[in-house]
Amino acid sequence: MSCSQCFENPPNLSSTCGVGTVQDFGGLQTYITGSLDSKLAIILLSDIFGYEAPNLRKVADKYAESGFLVVVPDFFYGDPVIDFNDPNFDLKSWLEVHSTDKGYEDAKAVIAALKSKEVSAIGAGGFCWGGMVLMKLASSTDLHAAVVLHPGSITEDEVDDVKIHIAILGAEFDQWSPPEKLKQFGEKLSAKSEFDSYVKIFPGVAHGWTVKYNADDESAVKSAEESHLDMLNWFTKYVK
Repeated sequence: MSCSQCFENPPNLSSTCGVGTVQDFGGLQTYITGSLDSKLAIILLSDIFGYEAPNLRKVADKYAESGFLVVVPDFFYGDPVIDFNDPNFDLKSWLEVHSTDKGYEDAKAVIAALKSKEVSAIGAGGFCWGGMVLMKLASSTDLHAAVVLHPGSITEDEVDDVKIHIAILGAEFDQWSPPEKLKQFGEKLSAKSEFDSYVKIFPGVAHGWTVKYNADDESAVKSAEESHLDMLNWFTKYVK
């Protein structure tokens, strides 16, 4: 992962933002919001900036208001990307420690923890790095539905292996996942009748727009909120 767009507009991380609590869950520190008695759960898989991003937690809290138990795990074990321009930061080393394969194994543990609480249906949304992890998870039926948002590099093989209802939300300007590529993936997915799928490209936005938007930019906020609503509608339809 070396796309410069991944590192633009970094959020100001905060351990205290949101109305939920941070607890150990599935072996990871996890932001948890919503009713612990809910039988419907959503996992949000963050981008490289991690689970303390305020806009990500806003999404989690919003979905919790709709009746879901929402968990946002810290897949980076307290080591998110803070400053890509820091001369002491080595991206290659960071990615070796925080690979998507490791994220996949950790996410499986979170899914198991939810099932141990007798949760009956689970959906997941993945952003950038988290979207790549989610594509791996979508190859099994442990989840009921997935929404992948401006993912990093995903492959045709991963698309071919999808087994669950999946939506992919992409940006008009995305170096990692350009619209043409995502539309091709959408055609492959739509050829499968055993699950529902769709791809939507948002005009005028760039990679990361769903969680790294400028709150003072009315147009950016509107596009982000539209993507959040699309994701919520997908979960409402299939996580039940």
